[in-house]
Amino acid sequence: MASGVKRRVKVPKKAKAGDTITIKTLISHKMESGQRKDKDGNVIPRSIINRFVADFNGQNIIDVTLEPAISTNPYFQFEAIVAESGEFKFTWYDDDGSVYDTVKKIEVS
Repeated sequence: MASGVKRRVKVPKKAKAGDTITIKTLISHKMESGQRKDKDGNVIPRSIINRFVADFNGQNIIDVTLEPAISTNPYFQFEAIVAESGEFKFTWYDDDGSVYDTVKKIEVS
């Protein structure tokens, strides 16, 4: 697991049925390419976020495959239409097998 990984997600706490909401996500991650060497000349293992998934009430709304050229601290902003109250689950997958997730709830009236 990469050290210092921090997940940040902004989802409105409330919305009206049928509203389009804006969701913002950012994960602080160093994103090591696997091509650099440490001070002893050893290759630093590759460690990048290679996939990002967002689900709402168990239904997938976005699934992104990331390539090695992705920047440090990947940021995603996207829109979703909410028809009911529920729970967003955001998941980031790391090359080293680590999985980072965050859950945010929204109340729809």
